[in-house]
Amino acid sequence: MGKSQDSQVEERPKWDNKVQYLLTCIGFAVGIGNVWRFPYLCQIYGGGAFLIPYLIALVFEGLPLLYLELAIGQRLRKSSIGVWNSISPLLGGVGIASMIVSFLVAMFYNTILAWVLWYFFHSFQEPLPWSYCPLNENMTGFNEECEKSTPVNYFWYRKTLNITPNIETSGSLQWWLVVCLASAWSIVYICFIKGIDSVGKAVYVTTTFPYLVLTIFLVRGLTLPGATDGLAYLFTPDWEILKNPQVWLDAATQIFFSLSVAFGGLISFSSYNSERNDCERDAILVGVINSATSLYGSIPIFSILGFKARSAYNSCLERNILTLTNHFEISDQNVTLENYYHWYNHLNQKFPVEFQNLNLKECDLQTFLDQSASGTGLAFIVFTEAVIEMPGSQVWAVLFFVMLFSLGLSSMFGNLEGVITPIKELHLVPKSIPNEILSGILCLISFGVALIFSLGSGNYWVEVFNGYVGSVPLLVIAFFQIIGVIYIRGMKTFSDDIYFMTGRRPNIYWKACWLVISPLMLLVVLVAYVIVQAQKHPTYPTWNPSYELFPQTEVKNYPDWVFAIIILLCTVPVLSIPLVALVRLIRSRVGRSSTAANLNPYENGSFEIEEREERNSKA
Repeated sequence: MGKSQDSQVEERPKWDNKVQYLLTCIGFAVGIGNVWRFPYLCQIYGGGAFLIPYLIALVFEGLPLLYLELAIGQRLRKSSIGVWNSISPLLGGVGIASMIVSFLVAMFYNTILAWVLWYFFHSFQEPLPWSYCPLNENMTGFNEECEKSTPVNYFWYRKTLNITPNIETSGSLQWWLVVCLASAWSIVYICFIKGIDSVGKAVYVTTTFPYLVLTIFLVRGLTLPGATDGLAYLFTPDWEILKNPQVWLDAATQIFFSLSVAFGGLISFSSYNSERNDCERDAILVGVINSATSLYGSIPIFSILGFKARSAYNSCLERNILTLTNHFEISDQNVTLENYYHWYNHLNQKFPVEFQNLNLKECDLQTFLDQSASGTGLAFIVFTEAVIEMPGSQVWAVLFFVMLFSLGLSSMFGNLEGVITPIKELHLVPKSIPNEILSGILCLISFGVALIFSLGSGNYWVEVFNGYVGSVPLLVIAFFQIIGVIYIRGMKTFSDDIYFMTGRRPNIYWKACWLVISPLMLLVVLVAYVIVQAQKHPTYPTWNPSYELFPQTEVKNYPDWVFAIIILLCTVPVLSIPLVALVRLIRSRVGRSSTAANLNPYENGSFEIEEREERNSKA
């Protein structure tokens, strides 16, 4: 990593090569959500039909915001703090807001990596520990909670999280999660120890390895029985679903959060570029690869989920076949999976009363395919259950969790960059403190605060942070970013900046998006999101073995004090935007009045000061 001198005679690191920069941006944008959030949205919102609002949001919201961040960071050669202070001192709070959001997201995001490490360590066992129920304390049978649910659910909720019945019951620190959390933060620190010097080397592995694993899963998934069922379910469009406004809202928020805009990390990364760099091409490349990865990752995921659904469907039929053969004394092998429904109709017509009393299970492939899951439910429950059925399950489990860890680690680099560089530009720490010490202090503080996620109620708090830290604050920050660049710095100045960097001015598409379409979409999404959330009291699913419908999750309302924390998480990060603007407005007015009060009309110096101020104001 070399050093370059910018226009303000300030040393700034520089990427070794263009590939390093692009891999870092792609790694930051492409995260765990591409694998477990996008497929879920496709599944519940009409399969291929969801791609229409998703692509519209990408073209008119995602790409313009991404291009704007990469361009302004590269031109001004500063992090999110310096960029917005340079455009206008009144916008200084925008950078602070991005820094706070990045810090909060990094804390809970690395907890997910700790869970991934826990599963990774257990993936080498034969058999896999989530494939069977353990014995009870008396060694007289299997654990009751496990028998009532499934081994996969039991391993996740009890052996991993040791979860409490609700968020109000904190529980104790789970020592195994504390160890995994410390390990996750240690790995992040080692990779980030020298800032972008070390990150630039790490991304060669963390960004490319997930694509290798996805390709391996793609080949394996397509060869599994039932893969076509999963893919047909994923891509068969349900056009009626597009009439639901919630689909468009989720598509807009998904593309927005998926590209990792408004965190400040992309601005910092682009500031290490040379000034003459085609940032337009970079933005299109990163945006398209991010969305293509979501689609590419959905194919192996749904191939395997289709295999899981087909396996569950066949198991259901085999239980019914056993019941029929035993009751009607049919010879073995006469009733098969292929002729089951022929026998089903035949016996139902011949012995209707007797047949009805058998209480056969209703086996419907569509029902098994409809069992959707997102986030941790997809990664740690649905997918791990599917892996059990695959030959060589240990290998597939290891590959899957290494892939998840790589995806999360490369995203963590951007989150930390969005915190450390602003801290330096705010001069919160002396310049004499080396980056190794500063990174270590930040990781240590983050680890200490993140211990809340290692409690028995930790999973509930992860869901709170995941659901609300990255929602309203990022939408507000992005809105002020566009207003700041396009309407305060000015479209003409920004167009000149782009011409200076790329040799061409932005076309009508970019200008229309920046001036009208993107800020309008952001405003609509923000207002719609607030309205949707305000119409209902927030709820959360709990794992409670005492619940009468267990193993179904019990949905509860958040207590009032947790609801207050949710409101704080949505508002506190962006309070810096109006507060900084207000403080600087007051200071500027006080400064002007004190200058005027100190003028002596009988001294020539006073008149010189007045004349100079008038000339400056006219200029």
